[in-house]
Amino acid sequence: MALDRDHVLRSAAALLTRKATATMDEVAKAAGISRATLHRHFAGRDALVRALEALGIAECEAALETARLDEGPASEAVRRLVRAIEPAAGLLAFLYTENQLFEGEEQNEGWARVDARVAALFRRGQAGGEFRIDLTPAWLTEALYGLMASGAWAVAEGRVAPKDFTHMITELLLGGALRREES
Repeated sequence: MALDRDHVLRSAAALLTRKATATMDEVAKAAGISRATLHRHFAGRDALVRALEALGIAECEAALETARLDEGPASEAVRRLVRAIEPAAGLLAFLYTENQLFEGEEQNEGWARVDARVAALFRRGQAGGEFRIDLTPAWLTEALYGLMASGAWAVAEGRVAPKDFTHMITELLLGGALRREES
């Protein structure tokens, strides 16, 4: 019987999103396979996390395509992006906290591609007068990632309704946290 790698990765992602410290035994159980089978395909936790990283990059790149970042106002493209990435937000939240992804090596080329496309969206919004120019596109990109990770954790913990994910993230990011004086 062939191993369904996608099923194993998605099962691991679902478990690790809820319990980042899950053991390989727990991952195998969640995927419905033996620990030995899991280890034949992923030599250890590092190999599994690297495979999850590749899945996360693929999910982000698919969301970037779905969001049509070059169409319409940049603020609407941000909303489309958050909506498109929401199904993968838990996995991305897990990856966001995995220090091993940032130790020793250069940044994964896939993340660099994702970062460049998101930063370009914010740059487009600044050039069009939609976004503040005192915040760099790199900072706006990191802020977006942080809000998506926090939103995913809040939804997973039941502190936020899943239907509010996109609204809360985009409104805080695009509107800023400061209350505006009404004229």
